Amino acid sequence: MSDNPSTSIHRVGILFAGGPAPGANAVISSAALAFLKSGIEVVGFLHGYSRLQNFDEETAPLIEGDAYEMLTISKVVGTRNRRGIIIGTARANPGKKINSPEDLDDPEKSAPLRRTYNGLRSLNIDALISIGGDDTLKTANKLHEFQKHANLKTKVRVVHLPKTIDNDYNGIDFTFGYFTAVNFMAQEIRNLEADSRANNAYFIVECMGRKAGWLSYGVAMAGEAQMVVGVEDIPDLMKNAGKEFDGSLDLNVLVDHIIELIRARRARRQKYGVVVLAEGLAEKLPTDFLESTTRDEHGHISLGDVHLGHLVAKMTMKRMAELDMPKVKINGVQLGYEARCASPHAFDVMLGSCLGVGAYIALVEKNLDGYMVSTVGQLDHCFVPFHELIDQKTMVTEVRYINTNSDFHRLAVLLSDDLGARV
Repeated sequence: MSDNPSTSIHRVGILFAGGPAPGANAVISSAALAFLKSGIEVVGFLHGYSRLQNFDEETAPLIEGDAYEMLTISKVVGTRNRRGIIIGTARANPGKKINSPEDLDDPEKSAPLRRTYNGLRSLNIDALISIGGDDTLKTANKLHEFQKHANLKTKVRVVHLPKTIDNDYNGIDFTFGYFTAVNFMAQEIRNLEADSRANNAYFIVECMGRKAGWLSYGVAMAGEAQMVVGVEDIPDLMKNAGKEFDGSLDLNVLVDHIIELIRARRARRQKYGVVVLAEGLAEKLPTDFLESTTRDEHGHISLGDVHLGHLVAKMTMKRMAELDMPKVKINGVQLGYEARCASPHAFDVMLGSCLGVGAYIALVEKNLDGYMVSTVGQLDHCFVPFHELIDQKTMVTEVRYINTNSDFHRLAVLLSDDLGARV
């Protein structure tokens, strides 16, 4: 039983879903400690929703050590700086078939959510702490809304903690893991820049960041790359090339933009450089480029299958040959996965810890349900209701792109050696 007489919560569940992010264990351990110190039991669900969405009391019960483990003070103390995720992760999505509020009333489409709820209640879970990206936020909202639609007598309260190294989350300024990922990959950029200088070569670096350019821009700034191109830059690139923008990226325009940089640097006797491309550019390619790519549980294409950096490198060398330009070696590189379990930056440990404790404040001190924990200022807590982050008609979130008129974007362009369309 809880030592806090003001709360009806006696046992909470914590799960992590989606890709790893540095600082994950700071979130998990800090949340667990806050509840445990108040006498509230904490259950860590292993590998996200994998077991929960398939729960069946007779054929697929939740077994300790396989589906979950009881988190204790001795298990979580000293793990804030640990790499990886102490309870694991997965992309299992019990809300996959829910695309509108009406779908919540469909027994077949909502069955995984019902199994998830039943699984939580089979372990007497009073509240669930969901940690993950915008897809996991959508799932948390769907579980929250499902319980209202089902008119359940006993409800599991849900709060969400935002996670993504992409930093494209509405409702919070910076997400934990972002600065670690930027720092880690910026070091790789500096290594590649030294390599390119030694060999009079170029590297086209495809940088992780599914939708927005936050990660690629941060990496380019910190790593001192010569050019960075994000999804947000496509409209201007197409416009300045005299092309009509129909929502997709013409790779030939991107190639010409890179060649413009190479020419300008060669004129200054600089025959080397590093160009950073946001991997999200691949999602803006014409349909025929994407037909053969696989998709995950949330319907996203596997951007790694496109090999954007390698593709653009080959196209650039071919185009230079057609233009009778001096030959230069251009190498394609993918960066991102190496950073997801890097040793967390101190700020990410602090931010993650703040969010973890925020889950306790939201559930126990403020009695909230259906909220995301966030921060403002100097790690002061704030709490954002799901309905402000998610379109309740479509059940989807809105990506936070970089504003191309923002100081952040202007800073990145100013610090680059991009003498082309944007300057």
